Amino acid sequence: MTFSTLDFAVFGGYCLLIILIGVYVSREKRGHHKTASDYFLASKALPFWAVGASLIASNISAEQFIGMAGSGFALGLAISAYEWIAAITLVLVGIFFLPIYLKEGIFTMPQFLNRRYDNRVRTVMAVFWLLVYVFVNLTSVLYLGALSIETILGIPMVYSIIGLSLFAMIYSIYGGLKAVAWTDVVQVVFLVMGGLATTYLALSLVGSGSVLEGIAVLGREAPSHLQMIFEKGEFMIPDGRGAMRDAYLDLPGLSVLVGGMWIVQFSYWGCNQYITQRALAARDLDNAQKGMIFAGFIKLLMPIIVVVPGIAAYVIVEKGASPEFIGTMTDASTHIIKSDRAYPALLQLLPQGLKGLAFAALTAAIVSSLASMANSTATIFTIDIYKQFINPKATDRQQVEMGRLVAIAAFFIAAIVAPALRVLDQAFQYIQEYTGFVSPGVTAIFVFGFFWKKTTSNAALAAACLTIPLSAALKAVYPALPFIDRMGIVFMLLSALMVLISLVENRGKVNDNAISLEKGLFRTSMGFNIGAILICGITAALYVVFW
Repeated sequence: MTFSTLDFAVFGGYCLLIILIGVYVSREKRGHHKTASDYFLASKALPFWAVGASLIASNISAEQFIGMAGSGFALGLAISAYEWIAAITLVLVGIFFLPIYLKEGIFTMPQFLNRRYDNRVRTVMAVFWLLVYVFVNLTSVLYLGALSIETILGIPMVYSIIGLSLFAMIYSIYGGLKAVAWTDVVQVVFLVMGGLATTYLALSLVGSGSVLEGIAVLGREAPSHLQMIFEKGEFMIPDGRGAMRDAYLDLPGLSVLVGGMWIVQFSYWGCNQYITQRALAARDLDNAQKGMIFAGFIKLLMPIIVVVPGIAAYVIVEKGASPEFIGTMTDASTHIIKSDRAYPALLQLLPQGLKGLAFAALTAAIVSSLASMANSTATIFTIDIYKQFINPKATDRQQVEMGRLVAIAAFFIAAIVAPALRVLDQAFQYIQEYTGFVSPGVTAIFVFGFFWKKTTSNAALAAACLTIPLSAALKAVYPALPFIDRMGIVFMLLSALMVLISLVENRGKVNDNAISLEKGLFRTSMGFNIGAILICGITAALYVVFW
């Protein structure tokens, strides 16, 4: 793809703006050094709109722009379940999870586990999260980001990985969460504007210049791509290796609505450090909750930005309307059309100026998530490993310095591992499946820790230690079992085990570390309630229309 002078100006302006904002908000007053609260929780001063914007910028990354568009190409609109159910999850997390976190005054999720259970549970889960953040999240985002740059600009993947890592580090390592959160506000603007521009182009292409006609063409040419619920054997999709497989394995019918999908969502939005850290940094509970509502509305919008272009790319390929476009989506070595190349291929068709804007949106999504993941990795390691075991008397300055070193190390490791993911197709599904090895245990530990006062530390430790082995065993024994169903089964097994251990060990008594749920703890404001009703109503309407 060739960039015009205007494209370079738009993209260069975006990069310069992000770096300047990051440096500006990271500056220290004379004689004042950053405390741990300043660096890891942005001084607990974020207003609701900054919380919401940072939540979305941290969440929406290459795995959505590239991975979810790729799944849109293969699976269609049904992949939007991850976005629309997430909107409702944000409402529930705002009501039931955030009041407990903020009441406890914690920095990290493992820190909460220490207060509710004991240090063993804290340490096991801290190690799990560190491994997942570095080897799954950071690595996959770097890979998908580099893949898009390689496809769009022809820059070799290794150099793309290095460039993305350096860009994210420039503005985030020194300033910590404050720099990440405030630049995220700008990143979201680029993300939404550039994403909508790409959707507009994609629909215009299939509609011969008309967006409305483009929508009608999608309905005529790809009706199977505009349904939300799949039955077993109903819809076969490419597996990325030249064969076909059942779409039901990725999105198993009603299980998406009433089963394991909720395990994914609660683990990610309610118990995930690099998400909840934004809410923990809010000015107060009301701003944290309204930030969740703000983010929820943007999640309802996201399929238009990241899924619809993938469906449009599918129609272009099926009609054979653009040999050049099909060539861009085809892997040079295997000659197989790769789903995850749908979005980068569309970007190459944008007119001057919009190419720079769309590329800035994609880059914004990538670097904001990289910065967030690295900052949360640094937070967990510093608070739950370094201060706990290595230097219990660490000063604020030592904690901040350690956090910066850990973030740099996380980028370095992820950059080395990322090229190994080249073998994947639909990388979004890869991320969901392998984070799903941990999700059932995480969700069980937190939900029982919140709402069942008899849950014991040994019960939580058993769930933490068994979530990966149980998930791996089920995958090995029942490879045809959809991974969403597998997460639901593992969650139920772990829940039953936690109940059994707790009752045998405590003999029905309340645990000493149980959370006190005072009257009025879950009371919410009128503004939050109105937003919550709207989000739930819109989501229900979308499912009725596209069932």
